[in-house]
Amino acid sequence: MRPIIPPTSCPAQAAPAPLRASLAPGRHGGVPACSIENCALMISELVTNAICYGTSDAPREVRVEWFREGNALRVEVHNPGLPGNVRLRHQDADEAHGRGLLLVASLADSWHSGPGRQGGTVVSFLVADAWLA
Repeated sequence: MRPIIPPTSCPAQAAPAPLRASLAPGRHGGVPACSIENCALMISELVTNAICYGTSDAPREVRVEWFREGNALRVEVHNPGLPGNVRLRHQDADEAHGRGLLLVASLADSWHSGPGRQGGTVVSFLVADAWLA
């Protein structure tokens, strides 16, 4: 699935909605064993980061893709910006921002960032055993 998230939308609401429908019981041949809400939260965080911090002269369009790989779920968030300083930060308790990747690292089994296949930047996460066998 590949929804496009325009930069004017609210990523916390727009990005996870198609994932929730895609992970509904019976879709993709099984019942999801992962927390759909945790996956939606991680997507929302990555889309927000892509919109806020992705730098590019191209239109700021964010693409979200997810794939079933066996019993795992892999989600990729693409933006046209240059592969930049995507890194896990440990913010002070009184700072209002900067915890998105920390949430992803805590909830996902793994995460990765780097250049996208078609340019830009991709940040992805993997949830192992996302579906019951």
